[in-house]
Amino acid sequence: MNIRFTARARRGMAALAAVGCLAIGAVGCGGGNDDGKKPNPSTSAARSNGSKPSAQEGTSAAPLAELRGPDGLLLQITSAQRDSGGFVTVNGTLKNDGAKSAVIPSQMSGDETEIIKHGQSLGGATLVDSGGKKRYYVLRDTEGRPLTTIGLTTIESGQTLPVFMQFPSPPTNVTDVTLQLPTFSSGTVKISG
Repeated sequence: MNIRFTARARRGMAALAAVGCLAIGAVGCGGGNDDGKKPNPSTSAARSNGSKPSAQEGTSAAPLAELRGPDGLLLQITSAQRDSGGFVTVNGTLKNDGAKSAVIPSQMSGDETEIIKHGQSLGGATLVDSGGKKRYYVLRDTEGRPLTTIGLTTIESGQTLPVFMQFPSPPTNVTDVTLQLPTFSSGTVKISG
């Protein structure tokens, strides 16, 4: 019965991840205006606020931070975007710079029972606001699953995986935070938005 529950949970998490990717893709693909009509003023205002395309839209900018882990693992943070919904989404890539395949450390999931029971993830990540002396933990959905990339097991030499983590948003005047992930070095990240 435990195997069936695990298989069902993995299928559910895979479906949740697929739906999330489709939703992000649908939002990113909207707004074309090739029919000669005037643009919607609210759309123009949203585009003229100086926001730049995210790393997932094909721009190749230098990473905001690089966190080194065991066995040649490297976490490169490409964006940390504050959302009006009250959270910060951190995007990046997890790369294996080592000569052989690496097993993702289970410590990256953290030590909270509620997160661990949903499988391997980046659930142990935290954002630290040193000035405000606060630590922000990864958000969870209503069933206790961490709002991060899940299902990480091994990564082949030279392989790169896109990853994300969502946190509660620090106050708007806080722009520099420290990202911490168990078994990895810490890195300072600038929050935009």
